[in-house]
Amino acid sequence: MLVGYVSDEDYVALADVLVELERDGRTVAVVRSAARGGVWADIEPGPCRVTLVKAGCGSKSVDITADPDKPYHFRMLSDRVLGYAWPRWVRSGERGEFRVHSVEPYRLTLWRYGCRKELVRLLGWFDEHGPRAVMQITPDGDYTRAGVAWNRQGYGSPHHTQFATAPQRSGLYYFRALTESGAAFSFPWVVAPSEPRASVGVLASTNTWNAYNNFGGRSNYINPNRLPATPTVNARLDLDRYTGGALGTWGFPDAEYEPLSFERPEPGDHIPEHVEVNDPIEGRLPPTMAPAEWRLFGWLEREEFEYDLYSDYQLHCGEFDLDSYRVLLLNVHPGYWSRAMYERVKQWVYERGGRLMYLGGNGINCQVELPGDGTMRCQTHLRGIGGSLGMYDPADPSRYYESRFHRTVESEANLLGVVCTSHGIMTAAPYRALEPSHWVFEGTGLRSGDEFGRANLQERCHGGASGHETDKMSPSSPPQTLLLAKGTNPDDGGAEMVYYETRGGGAVFSVGSITYTASLWVDPVVARITANVLRRFLS
Repeated sequence: MLVGYVSDEDYVALADVLVELERDGRTVAVVRSAARGGVWADIEPGPCRVTLVKAGCGSKSVDITADPDKPYHFRMLSDRVLGYAWPRWVRSGERGEFRVHSVEPYRLTLWRYGCRKELVRLLGWFDEHGPRAVMQITPDGDYTRAGVAWNRQGYGSPHHTQFATAPQRSGLYYFRALTESGAAFSFPWVVAPSEPRASVGVLASTNTWNAYNNFGGRSNYINPNRLPATPTVNARLDLDRYTGGALGTWGFPDAEYEPLSFERPEPGDHIPEHVEVNDPIEGRLPPTMAPAEWRLFGWLEREEFEYDLYSDYQLHCGEFDLDSYRVLLLNVHPGYWSRAMYERVKQWVYERGGRLMYLGGNGINCQVELPGDGTMRCQTHLRGIGGSLGMYDPADPSRYYESRFHRTVESEANLLGVVCTSHGIMTAAPYRALEPSHWVFEGTGLRSGDEFGRANLQERCHGGASGHETDKMSPSSPPQTLLLAKGTNPDDGGAEMVYYETRGGGAVFSVGSITYTASLWVDPVVARITANVLRRFLS
């Protein structure tokens, strides 16, 4: 009978896994997994203990009920160093837990990532007396829905705690794990202030980090609704993203998208030890996640702008008191927001004089639910045509939704002044000044038609400050929105830099580009424009 399938943390089938099945303390079968990860054994259905061993992975034993109608999904974890902080965000003075997977002793340090990387403290060396004793064990099945539950097994001793207290200074912190053989992994920790200290509040896009995190075999881009019945053998042949089109996986009704847990390692947020804040941003995921957002935090400190940092969830649940700040900064790719987050910020801007700087692209594009149990659920249904990021209402074809967020709440252009479109996607280019006499451009020396923002640190979509995914004005933009500059991307796909003010004394400045903040350290005009707006908003 088919007992089940065995796969790794990416839900990739593992062949040739040695499997021993026991009943009543007696071995009843010894088999090896097949090419697609299938475990076939000549046994009767019912309870059994299964032990799995494969070189390069952590061995494990699990008690199951073998059922030919319900193949079991065994999950194994590769021999690598990984980790995450839990909770992912805290306030200064609060305690968090570091959860690290390693098959050898490791040294752990805590750092603050600002204008410079600052060592906060050495947390020590971690190991135990047994072999591979700090190796973690993942649950079986789809643990992207409820988390990996690390530090739950074998971590009961009160003398071997794995906790750290958040420093008093708000900011982006990283734990760094380094093993005896030199393997390394770093993972972020967002520390908000215990009480507001600065005039500028910055939002870390922790929802976006989670939406892009494939650990466990699912993200909002790979198997977004649920894991397939069988593990992946060849991604290009097996996954809907490649066989049915990148956006085809977003065709399901919202209710069919299973939750995505925050309680997982995020390999895309890893920053190598040698990287400094003004170095190029290497890789595919880092340019849209915490490593790219770090560039803004460091630049703010270089320019001596004090700020407090918060996570998306802290804004959602009300821990981020907007009325204590004059300016709110959004960064890189704040794409996934709850209704509560949006309504809090919009009311603050429109009714209470809040000043919003949107220094990113494809922002507030998809509504998420944040039930407070460590998960989020994306309202991600999209039936775009030809790769469009918008869609027509199936019940009323005369109505066009500019984004997924527009479909469930309203177009984000009502707040941001711009909304992302597919034009210019995956290209990067400089901006062209259209209103150089505006105070935003003071001290830049720009004339009408001059280009700026060509230099950029991002390597995924290199070429300028207008790039990767770009936002433009739409019919939903406030009527008083002023177009200041536009990216020179092909297909009229350049990001549109805009500004508008509200009757309640609020103001919004938007750049509409994911690559924008990667130019702050290397393009003096981008830096001057950003500083001009921030100083005006603080005055």
